[in-house]
Amino acid sequence: MPSRLLSLIAILCLSSVLHAQKEVPPRMQIYGGYSFLSNSLNGVPGYHQGLNGFDASVAFGSWHNLRFKVDTTGYFGSNLGAPQHPYFLLGGPQYTWHIRRESVYVEGMGGTGGANKTWGANGAIGQTASFAAFIGGGVDTPISRHFAYRIDGGYQYSYFGLITPVYITPYRIPGLPTNFGRVSSGLVWQF
Repeated sequence: MPSRLLSLIAILCLSSVLHAQKEVPPRMQIYGGYSFLSNSLNGVPGYHQGLNGFDASVAFGSWHNLRFKVDTTGYFGSNLGAPQHPYFLLGGPQYTWHIRRESVYVEGMGGTGGANKTWGANGAIGQTASFAAFIGGGVDTPISRHFAYRIDGGYQYSYFGLITPVYITPYRIPGLPTNFGRVSSGLVWQF
């Protein structure tokens, strides 16, 4: 009987020590890096031009591996004789799985997109605001206790239209892109 009691006490003490050593997920994640968008806003078929830019995000405290994330991206380039400067501000959930050292996540976000006024072909006037959505995922590989390297990507939707100067109403031309691929890579600071 006493040996069973001592075994039970040892198991309870050992389990509490092991539980105390379990790694606690970071409360906040701040990310910054390079981003590539697969097409420009006026990239009609035959005139596709990818855009380079930045991606920055903040992910707030985790609850059962689920976080709320705010993400902003901005791109720079030109296509069909017009400058392209779209930017997007999105927010939504991010769900994370921990596989050995890596953290794999999926996310879905919605928000708004904006662009410079003359993004249409040959500097035509276009809408400067649009609904935007992003569905994707990625992987974080730890570098140190507080830093990780992130690679992510996915599908992005936005719906920018051109504007007629006479009526100031938006219109769409056939082939104007609404579906984009997005890939990002950079550093995550976790604290």
